[in-house]
Amino acid sequence: MSNLEKHNNQNFEDIKHTNEYGVEYWYARELQLILDYKEWRKFENVINKAKDACKNSNINVFEHFVDAAKTIQMPKGATKNIKDYKLSRYACYLIAQNGDSRKEVIALAQTYFAIQTRKQEIAEKDYSLLTEDEKRFYQRNLTRKGNYSLNQTAKNAGVKNFDKFHNYGYRGLYNGESADDIAKRKGLRYREDILDNMGSDELIANLFRISQTEQKLKKDNTQTESEANKTHYHVGKIVRKAIAEVGRNYARRFTYS
Repeated sequence: MSNLEKHNNQNFEDIKHTNEYGVEYWYARELQLILDYKEWRKFENVINKAKDACKNSNINVFEHFVDAAKTIQMPKGATKNIKDYKLSRYACYLIAQNGDSRKEVIALAQTYFAIQTRKQEIAEKDYSLLTEDEKRFYQRNLTRKGNYSLNQTAKNAGVKNFDKFHNYGYRGLYNGESADDIAKRKGLRYREDILDNMGSDELIANLFRISQTEQKLKKDNTQTESEANKTHYHVGKIVRKAIAEVGRNYARRFTYS
């Protein structure tokens, strides 16, 4: 791989965003600069061609090209509305395919997004073929990463006692049970991690609790440990309620006396 290719691949990674559900996306305005389009008008022409290609493939355009118009500040207190999009990986690939082929960065973008799109297709296909143990291992890895990210956000929100903070989340999701209570019910040894002893569905529920708590702490700009704890408990209860509404059989996994 050439230095130019390494540089631009990293640029594509640098402008990648991830929402609260772990879905990756790119802003069109940021991609425009990486792909060396000076004028939005010309880049939007490429976007429109990519939309047509998406539509012609019988794929929902609005799932891959999401409107993200924003208001920016202008001199003397004025404001201006500018058009933007949240682009899926596939949308970026189509844009690269319809870009100016004379630009070397376009060729690199085509390769980068083609590879990343294929990796995602393989990952989605393979997950359905995994055994329960393999799914559990996969989800456990995601919850480990999720907890690390949540801890950073919680720290910025003023949390110092992280055991207490996480117990608030568990109590909300598990009807009042703390981590120790869950460990005892599962018959675990001292200091054995409860997350290492959950099935894939239970891990998914906890991952949802983790990601939603992190997003709410950020959205609310939480500044105190007390508020952070309350938020974690509240989100845990909401996730529990959502599970209960899905079906009684599923809810029994999280209903303990």
